[in-house]
Amino acid sequence: MFTGLIEAVVPVIALKRQGGGAVLEVELPASFDDVRKGDSISVSGVCLTVLGPVGGTSLRFDVSAESLSRSTISDLRSTSRVNLERALMAGARLGGHIVAGHVDATARVLGIERSGEFWTVWVELQPSFERYVVEKGSIALDGVSLTVARLEPDRFSVAVIPETYRATNMPGWQPGTLVNVEVDIVGKYVERLLGAYRTEIPAAPSTSSDDRLRDLLGG
Repeated sequence: MFTGLIEAVVPVIALKRQGGGAVLEVELPASFDDVRKGDSISVSGVCLTVLGPVGGTSLRFDVSAESLSRSTISDLRSTSRVNLERALMAGARLGGHIVAGHVDATARVLGIERSGEFWTVWVELQPSFERYVVEKGSIALDGVSLTVARLEPDRFSVAVIPETYRATNMPGWQPGTLVNVEVDIVGKYVERLLGAYRTEIPAAPSTSSDDRLRDLLGG
């Protein structure tokens, strides 16, 4: 589990196809000196497991075929830079929102607007996840916890403060950039539970308008 508050931005060293998946290698940040084999790390929003032994100057991860098909990892090159976040520790402050590291879809950046030191990023709103996007709700883009500022039929915007822009890979974004999208997991659970509730509750027997009126009047 993650918060969407990025701890480091590092270059990709290599992405090597292997069997049905791949092995991803990225630069090891100096601040990640406590990382061990088996730890979960969010790599631009994708939860991956550290391969061991950990040492030297890099981190390596197995990437499944599912993760390759769902995310932008398959497009990474040695020129790419990725956002890293270690898993949330029990008792730590949840400064962003609950991010699982399970990418729902990828979407393209449509536009980036600057106002002083602040930024507005417009992203396409795809049918596969549009019902989970709500104005002023939370969303993760490339693992970054953001708030939906505006919602339109085919796109949405997020407002980005200077610190978020500086501390993530956002300076490399431009119109056409593909980003990983994870919607707020709470909405997905609510939808699933309500769906089960509807199927379990039997439909009320139909009554005429006269019957309903008599019931309301107590007669």
